Amino acid sequence: MFNIGMRMLGIREDAEDVVQESFVDAFRNLGSFKYESTFGSWLKRIVVNKSINHLKLKRIPIMPMEDHEYYLKEDKEEEVEAIDITKIKKGLERLPAGYRQILSLYLIEGYDHLEIGEILDISTSTSKSQYHRAKKKLVEIINTL
Repeated sequence: MFNIGMRMLGIREDAEDVVQESFVDAFRNLGSFKYESTFGSWLKRIVVNKSINHLKLKRIPIMPMEDHEYYLKEDKEEEVEAIDITKIKKGLERLPAGYRQILSLYLIEGYDHLEIGEILDISTSTSKSQYHRAKKKLVEIINTL
């Protein structure tokens, strides 16, 4: 859960606070757990939502305000060369918060664009466009490292 907080927030102390608050909330609301999913996925959802709320309170924009016309181009497999994992981690750290969130939710946490849209209160098409832009930006950052 701490790793989720770190990927979402990027600041150790904030991630620690959010995870602690999430566990407290989960404990307090254990009676509302309906066993429709695993406890871990329920808790993960709490951590993700708390992280997003934390960013909103700090007034860090979740999504950059941009024109969202580009989003439905098919993702064609491109030739990819091996990249050192430390470069990827450094690249993720340098991404704007909104891009980092989309990549974390989609690639690492396994949410689809519909779920990401619901979590971040954005449209599915915005989630897709931000995901494509985030990937492009990450590649640019990695290429400069």
